[in-house]
Amino acid sequence: MSERTRNQYIPDHVSAPGETLQEILETRGMSQAELADRTGRPKKTINEIIKGKAAITPETALQLELVLGAPASFWNSRESQYREALAGAKGKQLLETQTDWLENIPYRAMAKLGWVPDWREKVKQLQEVLMFFGVASPDRWDDVWKGPAAAFRLSPTLASDPGAVAAWLRKGEVEAQKIQCAEYNQARFKVALSRIRALTWSLPREVPSIVRRECAAAGVRLVFVPELPGTRAWGATRWSTQTSATIQLSLRYKTDDHLWFTFFHEAGHVLLHGKRDVFLEIDEVEPDEKEREADSFALDWLIPAKEYRAFKRLGTPSCAGVSRFAHQVGIAAGIVVGRLQHDGLLPRTDCNNLKKRVDWMLAGGNE
Repeated sequence: MSERTRNQYIPDHVSAPGETLQEILETRGMSQAELADRTGRPKKTINEIIKGKAAITPETALQLELVLGAPASFWNSRESQYREALAGAKGKQLLETQTDWLENIPYRAMAKLGWVPDWREKVKQLQEVLMFFGVASPDRWDDVWKGPAAAFRLSPTLASDPGAVAAWLRKGEVEAQKIQCAEYNQARFKVALSRIRALTWSLPREVPSIVRRECAAAGVRLVFVPELPGTRAWGATRWSTQTSATIQLSLRYKTDDHLWFTFFHEAGHVLLHGKRDVFLEIDEVEPDEKEREADSFALDWLIPAKEYRAFKRLGTPSCAGVSRFAHQVGIAAGIVVGRLQHDGLLPRTDCNNLKKRVDWMLAGGNE
């Protein structure tokens, strides 16, 4: 046995098919030379198969069936299992040299949320992360998520963790793939937005499922994905296919005013902007023109500009006045509070009791 063969890792439960062939030959008292004559294969090929240096091809497997009686399927299966075991062992050895890359990925946080199994062994963690992202190696991950062709790239000056943001976006992709979705229809989506706006008043507990169904019928997948530490992301929009878009919400801020503004902001991207863009809403990022357009869309869709201007002219509102106005325009009072606070017309400490907590939505948002 050569030094290379001795050092090669071969799993105990998968031996080389050549060993089985040699055992059969010894049992029958047949030499390698005789087998070569009977099969028509070169003696060198038979010897290399027995030593594990050459593979049993489908053609050779058929010849072995005729000569030895063992089915060709048996030899093909043994060869396939053996080569797969060798490839697995080689792959594991390579992964063992790449586990330091895991420092870029919040594996423990992902495991805590149930996105990946909670393995302790680093190689298994690396395997799970690669499968989660659907890439074959850390280098492939860098190309997909950080390279020039990546769908998003974060400035190194930002506080967000690129690995955490990538994991959050990937989880959104995985959840979106589970949703059956019609082809995108702009008119139908606008109708859906009108229906969804009306839900803000009552905010029933089944609202995630209702909103998701309304969006899917119009060609938009809606997923709720809790943020990972370091993401600082509250929403994202991208086109998952040429015929359907995905809106992803984190509920980073746990009140209904933030929820509905974010949702309608992302809906604005779907309606107003191109299919090639990926919009990622992260704290501390200065909004560009498209983000400002999405902001304006959300503000006006939630509270019509004409009615809002008339309400502002009344002066600093009371909480009771906010509730009456919200009822008048048919939206949740918390949305009005958030808008007034954002515009500096209401102190940040006032009327917060009119806002509703929405973090519970994450539990059933993708069912």
